[in-house]
Amino acid sequence: MNTLTDRYLAATLRSVPTPRREEIASELRASIEDMIEDRAGSGQDATVAEREVLTELGNPDLLAARYADRRLQLIGPTYYLVWLRLLKLLLSLVPAIVGTVVAVVDVADGKGFGAIGSGIGVAIQVALQIAFWLTLTFALIERFKPISGLPDWTVDQLPDVPAHRNISLVDTIASVVMLVATIGYLPLQHFQSWVHEPDGGNIPILDPTLWSFWLPALIVVLLATAVFEIVKYRIGHWSWRLFGVKAVLSLAFSLPLIWLALSDRLLNPALGDRLSWLAEGDNRNTLGAVIAVGTAVILVWDLIDTTTKTRRQVAGA
Repeated sequence: MNTLTDRYLAATLRSVPTPRREEIASELRASIEDMIEDRAGSGQDATVAEREVLTELGNPDLLAARYADRRLQLIGPTYYLVWLRLLKLLLSLVPAIVGTVVAVVDVADGKGFGAIGSGIGVAIQVALQIAFWLTLTFALIERFKPISGLPDWTVDQLPDVPAHRNISLVDTIASVVMLVATIGYLPLQHFQSWVHEPDGGNIPILDPTLWSFWLPALIVVLLATAVFEIVKYRIGHWSWRLFGVKAVLSLAFSLPLIWLALSDRLLNPALGDRLSWLAEGDNRNTLGAVIAVGTAVILVWDLIDTTTKTRRQVAGA
C-alpha cells in the first residue's frame, strides 16, 4: 500500500531530471522521515505527523522546480520590464491604427455605421494577438536563451522628475474622436447622405471626382493629425517644434479645402438637381465663399490659440 510519503515522492520526482531522481528521492525521503520522527518523538501520532510534514513541504511541483532550478513563471524579472515596456508601446499604437484603417475601408465599401463595430472588433483582436505572441516570445527567450547582453542598471537610467502635464487627456480623446469621425464621414457621405435622387438613390455631398486625389490626400492628413495628437499627449507639453508640425498639418488640410471651395470643386454638381437654390451659380459661389471663410477663420484661430499655448508653456519651462 502506498503511503502519503510514497505518493508525495512520486509526484515530486516526475518533474525532476531523470539522472537526479534517485539522489533526490533518497535525500527527500530521509528528510521526511527525520521530520516525522521528530514530531512522533514529541508524542504526536505518526500518521498526523506525516500529513503535517508533507503539508509544510507544500506543492510537490513547486518543490520539484526548486530541485531542478526551474522557474515557474512565464517571464522572470530579467526580461519583465523590457516585455512590459514593449507591450505598452505596441498596444498604445498598433490596435488603434489597424482598427481605424479597417473602419475606413469598410465605410468605403458601403457598410455604414457598422464599420465602427468592425474596426473595434479588429482592434481588440490585434491587441490580443500582440499580447499573446509577444508574451510567448519572451517566455521562450526566458526558458532557452542564456541571460546575457542586458546592461546592468545604473543611476544614469533614473528618469527625470515628471513635469506638470499641460496636455489634457480629455482634450486629446475629443480631438482624436473628432478626427476619426471626420475620416469616417468622407467615404460615408459617398454612400449615404441626406440628399437623395427621386428613385431613392444617394447623392454624395462632395464631388465624387475628388476621390481621384484630394479626398485620399485629406484623409492622410487627418490620420497624421490624429497620430500627432497622441504624440503630443505623450510628450505632455507644447514646444515650438510641435507647433511647427501642427501648423503644417493645419495648413495641409485647410488650404486645399479653401481652394476647392472657392473654385467650385468641393461640392457635388448633382446637388443642384435636388436643391434648386444650388442650381444657380451665384448661390454656389456664395456657399463656397462661406465654406472658405469659415475654414480660414478656424485655421487662424487655431494657430493663434496654439501660438499662445506654446509661448506660455515654453516660457514656464
